[in-house]
Amino acid sequence: MAALPVFRWRLAPDGYATRRQLRARGLRPGGQGVAAQLERPRRRRGPLGAYLYRVDLAKPVRPMTPARWAALAKANAIRRICPQCRTDAGYVIRPSLGTCVPCAYPDPADSLRSA
Repeated sequence: MAALPVFRWRLAPDGYATRRQLRARGLRPGGQGVAAQLERPRRRRGPLGAYLYRVDLAKPVRPMTPARWAALAKANAIRRICPQCRTDAGYVIRPSLGTCVPCAYPDPADSLRSA
């Protein structure tokens, strides 16, 4: 197996792009392997790396179909439902919190009024 060519930061030749750069052009890697690597040196840690793909082998991004839009809407709707109180929070619940804000931080004054 041949080693990947490694280029320094901002010195990659034309014809190579990262995934984000491909996406900005409306392209995707399209099953091609990594063609090269980009390295950015850092002072106290190891270098940052990014994979590069050949632009000439990239394929256009697949368009969103109505079924894909529906699946995405359904997935986002599920992320809005609080698992504890089973209500729609009106926003996507953060995974670090796990529940909606009223369930995560109940108001102690409310528990005193109901007693």
